Amino acid sequence: MGFFIHDLHNHIVDLHAQQLARRSVAESFTVYRGQGLLKADFDRMLKTQGGLLSFNNFLSTSMDREVSLAFAESNQTDHDLIGVLFAITISPSISDTAFANVHEVSYFKVEDEILFSMHSVFRIGPIIQIDGNNRLWKVELTLTSDNDPDLHTLTEQMREETKGPTGWLRLGKLLVDLAQYNEAEDLYVVLLVESTKDDERAIILYHLGLVNLRQGRYADALTFYEKSLKIHQTNPSLQYSTMAACYNDVGIVHQHLGNHSNALSSHQKAHEIYERTLPSNHPQLATSYGNIGLVYGNMGEYSNALSYHQKALEIDQQALPSNHPSLTASYNNIGSVYNKMGDYSTALTAHQKALEIARKTLPSDHPSLAASYNNIGSVYNKTGDYSTALSSHQQALEIYQKSLPSNHPDLATSYNNIGLVYANMSDYRNALSSHQKALEIRQKTLSSNHPDLATSYNNIGSVYRNMGDYPNALSSHQKALEIRQKTLSSNHPDLATSFNNIGLAYENMGDYRSALSSHQEALEIRQKTRPTNHPDLATSFNNIGLVYANMGDYPNALSCHKKAMKIRQKTCPSNDPHLATSHNNIGSIYRVMGDYPNALSSHQKALEIRQKTLSSNHPDLATSYNNIGLVYENMGDYANALSYHEKALKIRQKILPSNHPHLATSHNNIGSVYRNMGDYPNAFSSHQKALEIRQKTLSSNHSDLANSYNNIGLVYENMGDYRNALSSHQKALEIHEKTCPTNHLDLATSFNNIGSANRNMGDYPNALSYHQKALESCKKPCASNHHGLATSYNNIGMITHLTFAHITRSIFIFEHFQLIKSLDNGSYK
Repeated sequence: MGFFIHDLHNHIVDLHAQQLARRSVAESFTVYRGQGLLKADFDRMLKTQGGLLSFNNFLSTSMDREVSLAFAESNQTDHDLIGVLFAITISPSISDTAFANVHEVSYFKVEDEILFSMHSVFRIGPIIQIDGNNRLWKVELTLTSDNDPDLHTLTEQMREETKGPTGWLRLGKLLVDLAQYNEAEDLYVVLLVESTKDDERAIILYHLGLVNLRQGRYADALTFYEKSLKIHQTNPSLQYSTMAACYNDVGIVHQHLGNHSNALSSHQKAHEIYERTLPSNHPQLATSYGNIGLVYGNMGEYSNALSYHQKALEIDQQALPSNHPSLTASYNNIGSVYNKMGDYSTALTAHQKALEIARKTLPSDHPSLAASYNNIGSVYNKTGDYSTALSSHQQALEIYQKSLPSNHPDLATSYNNIGLVYANMSDYRNALSSHQKALEIRQKTLSSNHPDLATSYNNIGSVYRNMGDYPNALSSHQKALEIRQKTLSSNHPDLATSFNNIGLAYENMGDYRSALSSHQEALEIRQKTRPTNHPDLATSFNNIGLVYANMGDYPNALSCHKKAMKIRQKTCPSNDPHLATSHNNIGSIYRVMGDYPNALSSHQKALEIRQKTLSSNHPDLATSYNNIGLVYENMGDYANALSYHEKALKIRQKILPSNHPHLATSHNNIGSVYRNMGDYPNAFSSHQKALEIRQKTLSSNHSDLANSYNNIGLVYENMGDYRNALSSHQKALEIHEKTCPTNHLDLATSFNNIGSANRNMGDYPNALSYHQKALESCKKPCASNHHGLATSYNNIGMITHLTFAHITRSIFIFEHFQLIKSLDNGSYK
C-alpha cells in the first residue's frame, strides 16, 4: 500500500508540473466536491469558520458544479448526514500543493476530475444554506498558500514536537499525539526488542509508560517509567529531557492513585531538571507548572493551583502559536480551579477557549475535545443548566467511545458525570444506571482499593439517599470509606467527604447522634489539613448546623451556620452561591425559632444573590421563593405566602420533569397555605397533587410520602372527617415505623396527629396513649426547649383536662340519676 501511495503522489506531482507549465497565466479557478458529513462533524465545522481543514487523504474534486451538487444532494436520504457542496478556490501561483486534472486517465470522464495529493490544507470560508434547505449546504474553501502564517507556525511547532533520533520514534510520538494508542504500543514493543542503545531504550520505555498512562493502566505505566529512570540514573551522559519527562509522568500516575505528596515530589523533581536545562519560556516548563498546579488543586490549595496554571499559560502564550493544542490544557486547568472556587462564569470562559482551540487543531474524536466537553458540562451542572450539562457530557462520552477502549477509565469518568447531572434532574434511575456503568468499568480496570472505586460507591450512595433508600445509601458510603481508609492517609480530604456523606445518611434515618459524630469527624480532618478559611470547613459547619436544627438545638445550629457564613464571606465573592446557601440556612433557623423578621431578611439576602448570579429559572431561585413563602405563612401573611410558593412552582414547572419531587414540595406548601386560609377544597387538591407525584417517583417507604399522608390527614381533620384523617395519619405512621428509629421526631409528629384524631372522635384513652408515645419519641433527640416537647405536653394536658371534665360530668350525671331514682322510690316524701 505504501508503494502505491508513493507512486500516486509522484504521478500527481508530475501531472501538476506539466499542466502548470502549459498555462500561460496562473489564474485562480474553482473546483467542487459533493459529499455527506455526519451532523456532529458538520456542527463542528460550522463553529470553526476561518480555521484550517485537511481531508487527510487524496481528495477527488470536479470542475463541474452540477455533478458535485448531485453527490451532495444524494446524501439527504440518510437522516444522519448533511449534504455538503465544497466550493474550493485554487490559486496555482501561491501554492506548491500538488493537484492535477486526471480527465485523461479517469474512468469517469464526465466528472472532469481534479485530484489533490494527501494532506492538502484549506481555509474554511463562508458556510451557506442552499435554497433554504437545512440539510444541504455550500462550504467555501481556499487552498492555503505556502506562507500562510497559521499553517506555517503550527507545522513548525508540530515538527519540533515530533522530532526524535529516528523516524520510527517520531512516528510513534505522532501516533500517541493522535490518540492512536494501540498502534503506538505495537510499534514501541517492536522497537524495544530491536534496540540495543541505552538512549533509545530509555526513550522507548518512557513512551510505553506514556501509552499505558493514557489508557489508564497505571501499574504498567509506573513499571515502564521506573525502568526508563533506572537507565538514566546509571548513565548520566544521557539527555535529561526524557528523565524529566519520566518524573513528570510518574507524578501524574501518583495523582491518579490519589498519592498527592508523591505526585508533588515527582513533579518538583521534573521541574528542577527543566529549569536547569531549558529556556525560561520553553513549553515543557509550562507543562511542569500545570502539573504542579493540578496537585495543589487536588489538595484544595486553589490559590497556589491558580498561580501555577497562570504561569503555565503565560509561557504557552509566549512560546506557542495561538491555536496550539497545548494551550487547551492550560485553559482547562484554569477553568477547573475557578469552577472549584465557585466562579462559574470565568470557569466557563476558560473551558470554552480550550474547546475552541481543540476544535480547530485536533481530530474530531480526539480525547482532548472530550475533556473540554466534560469540563464545560461540569460548569453547567453547577449553574443548574442541566440540559446543556447533559448534552456536553454526552458529547464527551461519544468521543471517548470512538477513540478509547471500552473499559478505559475516562469512559467511567463520563458515565460518572452523566450520573451526577441525572441526579440533579432527580432522574434517579438513569443516575443510578450511569454510576453503575462507571463502577463496572472501574472494577474491571482498577485495583480493588483504587480511589476512583470509592468515588463510584460515594455517588451511588448519594443517589440511593435521594431515592429514600437510606440503608443502601449508608452501605455504599461505608464501602467508599473502607477503600479510602485502606489507601489514603488518615487525614486525607476524601475521608472527610466519606464521613460527611455517612453523616447525611444517618441524618435522613433520624439517627442524629451518629450523624453529628460523623460530621464532627469530617470537621476534625478538615481542620487538620485545610486552611482555617477553606470552603470545606464551611461545608462541615453547615452540615453540623443542620443536625443541631433537627435535634431542636437551635442556638448551636445558628452558631454553626454563622461560622460557615463567616468563612464564606472571607473566601467567596460577594455574590457567590455558597453565601446564598448560608443566608438560606440561617433564615431557616430564625424561622423555627420564631424570629420571623430576621428569617425573612436572611432569605431575602439569599434571593438577592441568586437573582444576580443565576439564570431566572434556576432551581435555587425556586428554593428561595419557597422559603420566603414559609416565613410569610408563619407570620400569618397568607397572601404573600401563596404568591411566593406559586413563584417557586412556576420555575419548577418550567425546568423540571412533571413528576419531579420539588414540584410535589411546591404543591404541598401551597396546600398548607390554603389550609391555614380555611380553603380546604384547594388545600386537599394541592396535597393530592403532591401525593400523586411522590407515589410515582419515590420508594413506597419514602419519608416525603408520609409527609403527604400527614398533610392530607390534617385537611380531613379540619373538614371534620375524622375517620379519613385517622386513616391518613396511620398510613404516615406505617412508613415512619419502617424507616425511622424509635426516637425520631417524624414518629412523634405521627403519634401526635393520631392522638388528635382520636381526641376529636372522643376516644380519650387512645388519644392519651398516642400523645404519650409522641412525648417519649421527642425526649431523646430534642433539646429541653424544643417545640416538639411543648406540643406533646400540651396535647397530654388537653386530654387530661378533657378526661377530667368528662369524668366530672359523668359523676354529675350519675349523682343526678341517683337523686331522681331516690325521688321515684319515695325517699323524700
